[in-house]
Amino acid sequence: MNEQKQLLILSEDILELPDPNLALDDPDGLAAIGGDLSSERLIHLYQHGFFPWYSESDPILWWHPSLRCQLNPNKFHCSKSLKKHIRKFSGQIRVNTEFETVIKHCAQLRLEQEGTWISDEIISAFIELHNAGYAHSIEVWQDSRLIGGFYGVAMGRFFFGESMFSLEANASKLALYGLCENAKALDIDYIDCQVESEHLMSLGANLVPRKRFLQQLQKAIPKADKNTNLINKVLLAIN
Repeated sequence: MNEQKQLLILSEDILELPDPNLALDDPDGLAAIGGDLSSERLIHLYQHGFFPWYSESDPILWWHPSLRCQLNPNKFHCSKSLKKHIRKFSGQIRVNTEFETVIKHCAQLRLEQEGTWISDEIISAFIELHNAGYAHSIEVWQDSRLIGGFYGVAMGRFFFGESMFSLEANASKLALYGLCENAKALDIDYIDCQVESEHLMSLGANLVPRKRFLQQLQKAIPKADKNTNLINKVLLAIN
């Protein structure tokens, strides 16, 4: 007998854990509402595959989709045009030198395009998570100018991607390529892209059923350890 789907209202207990298998089917993956964005709660929920995604006027909504968009670093699809761009690229791919600038660029870009979920509340929470060693920015620099990148959360052998931006053509793709190229050295086996998009699928992402995703999390994040390799790396090498 199937358990009834239900939306959990989070209490003040930061270790409260929704059951991902009880997440709603419509909208797909909506599992919980409320709570807060404290670093402790974010670490706890990310460890189990939940992420916050909501409009600024809404309460905090926590999601765990039935199909997870995921990129295996070894299967990044590098198009002919991107390969050409990589050969010509003379800048650097850096980690964590301008986290706050990266997340604010992501927020501004989304606001200009379709509206953003990266509110001031989200920005403050992820800056705190960055200061705690869990949130990271992958940055593309040309000379002394930041031209693209993305940010996300790294735990164990998972990198949970949040949002990307580009001020120059292919900059965010170059950042993702850089992370994939260095994934082994950074001890990253999985890049979680959360929700399917045509853009991500064109880069080699695939869809993983929730059951398999939960099994991956259990093996790759046995406890909520930060990825110290990402904390210590400053430059990423690309070939």
